[in-house]
Amino acid sequence: MLYSEKELEKRLQSGCALYYFYASDEALVHAAAQKALKYLNRDDPETTVLDGPTPSVEEIVLAAGTISFFGGKRLVLMPLIRPSTYSDKDLQELCDTLADTENAIFVMTGLVEEVYGKLRPGKREQKLISCCEKLGYCVQINRPTGAALQAMARDWAKQAGAAFAPGAEAALLVRCGEDQFLLKNEIEKLAALSGYGTITQQMVGQLGTVTLDADTFDMVKLLTGGQTDKAQQKLKTLLALQNDPIMITGALISNYLDLYRVLLGRRSRRSLGDVAKDFGYKGNWSYRLNSTEKTAARFNRSQLESCLRILQQLDTDLKSSRLDADLLMQKALCELALAGRKA
Repeated sequence: MLYSEKELEKRLQSGCALYYFYASDEALVHAAAQKALKYLNRDDPETTVLDGPTPSVEEIVLAAGTISFFGGKRLVLMPLIRPSTYSDKDLQELCDTLADTENAIFVMTGLVEEVYGKLRPGKREQKLISCCEKLGYCVQINRPTGAALQAMARDWAKQAGAAFAPGAEAALLVRCGEDQFLLKNEIEKLAALSGYGTITQQMVGQLGTVTLDADTFDMVKLLTGGQTDKAQQKLKTLLALQNDPIMITGALISNYLDLYRVLLGRRSRRSLGDVAKDFGYKGNWSYRLNSTEKTAARFNRSQLESCLRILQQLDTDLKSSRLDADLLMQKALCELALAGRKA
């Protein structure tokens, strides 16, 4: 079953005794579990937290079997349980305990490996999922798509008393990625900056969280657009914020590799989905590669290969040369701008 807030509310109101949320991202299961706990904690129940990926069966039995002194059911939290670390015997005992308990409500979360955008639970993970599906509310939480995140951003802006100008929510997502906690916090901050009016792309750039991926990608677009001075200024800002030059270089290399892969994919008549699968992109790759595709159209293969050689040399120089790192990076940006010009 896929996660649904409406279905979760329905199960909470019906008095379900077990909730198991699993996903590939800890933030996703944490957010869902917190929504359940907000409701379940309304009567301030006795709560036991069994930390760690493999709480012992004895601990679980003790937590579940103890009768509450206040007459209500105990709440047992088992964050990030890892069924693959149990033996078959212990996992069966865990499932039996979940089925037999009468005095506890379980809230469990787990992480499952994601392969090419799909969750791939192992044998023991499948066993626990099957058990929880029979006993309570067991759901898979998928990463929201870029379109879904933009819709969420617009809703949160509306709740804060503001609205996005066209394209501003997309610009914010580039900076925040898929972190919904960060996204919501940034929207509240930007709503205040806008005077609870319209949030523009300029405001996002002015106040939005600085991330290396987003800012180095902006630098690439400035370089390919002939705005080398502005790219240099963005570099100075990153360095002034104490970002490690080697880390900045690594982010630049990552962005140019994205361009190179997308360009080769286009030439081979392969879709962006094929590119994501071939090179192991995970999560919300669609927005990232779609944005990259527009910039990649400005290059040919030899230009991008030259840019990657420049960045490889920069990485080597930063790790071995005694020259000032700032000067080495400024020089590399000028070389990238020249290499990216059409012949």
